[in-house]
Amino acid sequence: MKKCLLNAIFSAVCLFFCLSCAARVSGSLLADGKADIHVNAALEPRMTMLLGSLAAASGMVQQGAPLLNGPSVSASMSAAPGVSSAALANKTPSSIEGPVKISQINDFLAHGKEQGFISFEQGTPSKDGKCAVNLSRESGEELLGLLSDEISAYLEALMAPLATGEKMTKAEYLVLVASVYGRGIADEISQAAIQVSIDFPGQVRSVRGGTFSGRKAEFSIPLLDLLVLEVPLHYEVIWR
Repeated sequence: MKKCLLNAIFSAVCLFFCLSCAARVSGSLLADGKADIHVNAALEPRMTMLLGSLAAASGMVQQGAPLLNGPSVSASMSAAPGVSSAALANKTPSSIEGPVKISQINDFLAHGKEQGFISFEQGTPSKDGKCAVNLSRESGEELLGLLSDEISAYLEALMAPLATGEKMTKAEYLVLVASVYGRGIADEISQAAIQVSIDFPGQVRSVRGGTFSGRKAEFSIPLLDLLVLEVPLHYEVIWR
């Protein structure tokens, strides 16, 4: 069954770990519609210091406790639709790594609407498989409701339009962050990207928003684009 792993990557990882200033995701789609992905996400040094002070001041975490809590994030993710298991562990207090198993791609983070932000067409011998992901501020807000309260709280502390619903440009957001938290934090956000590498069950023919070779499609997604969603993000893969 040729279903697309992009929904798993962009709905779970890019939102669940959009807080992270450095994230790498690799994955493969299995023939029966299941998928396995591996996540490695970490906060950069300035972001670690900032969120550590904010979390301690608000009582969100105890002093010395992980900022990104692997077991907590795993529990939230495992409870989401379409996820069979998540086993994320802390490499350091500000980084997590581990596997996530998707039970059925078409059920993954389904939010109950007839048409969500993901569309796909199953491949046949005479027809290409196709998957498109359209992520807007509205769909991003819906997905955050399915994910960790801890991550949502951090995003609100960063004043990210993804969490607050406020409309602003990327430039305006960076000015706001710099005015409140300093230029160093704004620079970390502007330079960060999420690296995604996905193996598909067929030869990839074309990709929008990334590159491909053989069965593999790769994407480099700027963190700033996800936090602000100034314009909707569109990614598409077609494979045979």
